[in-house]
Amino acid sequence: MRIDELLATGTPPVVAILRGIRPEEVVAVGQALVAAGIRLIEVPLNSPDPLDSIALLAESCGSEALVGAGTVLDPASVDAVAGVGGRLLVTPNINAAVIARAVEKGMEPLPGFITPSEAFTAISAGATRLKLFPAASLGPAYLKAVREILPAHVKSWAVGGTGAANLGDWLAAGAEGIGVGGALYRPGDTAALVGERGRQLVEAWRATMA
Repeated sequence: MRIDELLATGTPPVVAILRGIRPEEVVAVGQALVAAGIRLIEVPLNSPDPLDSIALLAESCGSEALVGAGTVLDPASVDAVAGVGGRLLVTPNINAAVIARAVEKGMEPLPGFITPSEAFTAISAGATRLKLFPAASLGPAYLKAVREILPAHVKSWAVGGTGAANLGDWLAAGAEGIGVGGALYRPGDTAALVGERGRQLVEAWRATMA
């Protein structure tokens, strides 16, 4: 399962960022997100026992969702995530070795960039999707300007200060989708609460598309 395949079926272009989640709660939260319509899920590697959580998500939701890791900083971590069934590979920075390893393993890299130079470094390493981070600090106008010089086949996502309230603004600026962290999940939130926030995001996306 790949991002293109999911989006082609009408899956909302939203990555759920479950920073701080614990293995004992991740299955319930993941299933609530899938039920809400969100099928791109990442567990940042600075969460408690993240590989355990990713393995559980891959087992419980992997047939319906693309799951993987965020805050991936080195090639060894790419190998570790792949080893537990993670397919999505999100980074906060541009590390050509990390991107190349993810591509080599057939994973979906989504590396974080700010400058055009960083964007082209990521593209040279094999990335076809990029994550503008921190997006809210730069704004949709910045993304729109950068999009004008990127290859047409390279897609951009916005992460950081993104959510239902500004999803439409980012899509209008040329983003393919957004990643949502604290506005969707914070440590201790119940699966029911996360599911409700997920439904609000999906409704916001549908309203924008309409």
